[in-house]
Amino acid sequence: QVQLVESGGGLVQAGGSLRLSCAASVSIFSSYTIGWFRQAPGKDREFVGFSSWNGARASVADSVKGRFTISRDNVEATVYLQMNSLRPEDTAVYYCAATYYRTPSNSYYYTENNFEHWGQGTQVTVSS
Repeated sequence: QVQLVESGGGLVQAGGSLRLSCAASVSIFSSYTIGWFRQAPGKDREFVGFSSWNGARASVADSVKGRFTISRDNVEATVYLQMNSLRPEDTAVYYCAATYYRTPSNSYYYTENNFEHWGQGTQVTVSS
């Protein structure tokens, strides 16, 4: 059973930074691709980024490109989402998710339904 725990959310002013962590309780963490998604009030959950199982590939959504980066530490079984230059529209609950499925297609990981395991989410609020 894969358990994911997000942390690092909070309240920050526009222009500020936060680093979210997604810690996994699985001994074969390096076999899982980790995705980040977010859901703002009244909106559908949307893709933010992903890190492939071996860390060779990482991608973020166009809406956060140049501001957010993803990294992973397979020894610590943790994936990080560094968020800089935060905007009020980044306010959302942020979720990390894991999938064991491997594909060379990045777009596969843009879809939340392709992830089997989810964390409980962490709230990020950006004030103007």
